[in-house]
Amino acid sequence: MRVNDGRPIIGTSDDIAPMVRWLLSVAVLVVLIVAVGGITRLTESGLSITQWKPLTGAIPPLTDAQWQAEFARYKQIPQYLDVNGPAGMTLAQYKFIYFWEWFHRLLARTIGLVFAVPLAWFWYKRTIPGGYKPRLLALLALGGLQGVVGWWMVSSGLSAEALDRVSHFRLAAHLLVALFTLGGLVWTALDLKAMERGEQRARLTRFGALALGMLALQLFMGAMVAGLRAGYIAGAGWWSWDAWPLMQGSFFPEGVDWARGFFSSLVNDPYLTHFIHRWWAWAIVVVLVVMGRRLKAKHERLVSVAVHCAFGTQVLLGIFTVWSGVTLWIAVAHQLCGALLVAATVWGAHALGRRG
Repeated sequence: MRVNDGRPIIGTSDDIAPMVRWLLSVAVLVVLIVAVGGITRLTESGLSITQWKPLTGAIPPLTDAQWQAEFARYKQIPQYLDVNGPAGMTLAQYKFIYFWEWFHRLLARTIGLVFAVPLAWFWYKRTIPGGYKPRLLALLALGGLQGVVGWWMVSSGLSAEALDRVSHFRLAAHLLVALFTLGGLVWTALDLKAMERGEQRARLTRFGALALGMLALQLFMGAMVAGLRAGYIAGAGWWSWDAWPLMQGSFFPEGVDWARGFFSSLVNDPYLTHFIHRWWAWAIVVVLVVMGRRLKAKHERLVSVAVHCAFGTQVLLGIFTVWSGVTLWIAVAHQLCGALLVAATVWGAHALGRRG
């Protein structure tokens, strides 16, 4: 940071470059926690820790008595019997699912520290460019909200009235807050990078808003599919046309419950939710292909390649997830690539709205 007449000059390259690296590092951690969240969900680990202890919860059980106490609490919730049946599970099996939920929460705490501590430092050093403090505080608030929504989601699966899973609406909120935060981190880092080059902040064009809005709807439907476990109903089998593009042998699945109307079925019926998710994806593909062409016209070839690679890989992983019967590593890769697709689409929207 240079000094002019005793006053700091905020917004120099020396100030901005560390902030860009910081925000992108936090974005990478958010992508990682989205993947870990997928593992937690697919291994039925999310309800293994039945208490929310923001500070002391960072330390796992250390003695056999502590492990037995945690295990006993888990045995009291509906999921234990619904998922494990009369045979139950061993303590070693419980420790496995406990690890993933504990690691998920530990990573969330780490992200909070990695964001908050440098933010306080940049604030103290007065190197945050004008107009960015409210945005950075909003991102910090989103991180805190994510923790609250996470526990709100988990609590929905702990009550005596709960099924063997958390509310799919709350799961969707948890995922979307994380991905919205990821988008905000990437956009802010790109704005700062533009400032470093002497450019103005990018504006969100109508086309960019359309692409991001359509993607947000697809991500919401994907969360519905995950929460309702709708990925298992397609009729799995490697290279089976009955699983994709068909569903159980037909284009439109049988068994949709229309009793409460279309909109209720859209977000509560696994057959319809899965059907909409798999075919809305192609509307996203069309829009992102157009985005890629517009980016190439603006000589933003690298961004165009990133967008194409992200959505192409995501579509293939979605198909492979169904064909494999929701094999763990493929389904997690699908969720991970979804986060990367968010980052790439935000990058593309930012590039389209960039002003010299």
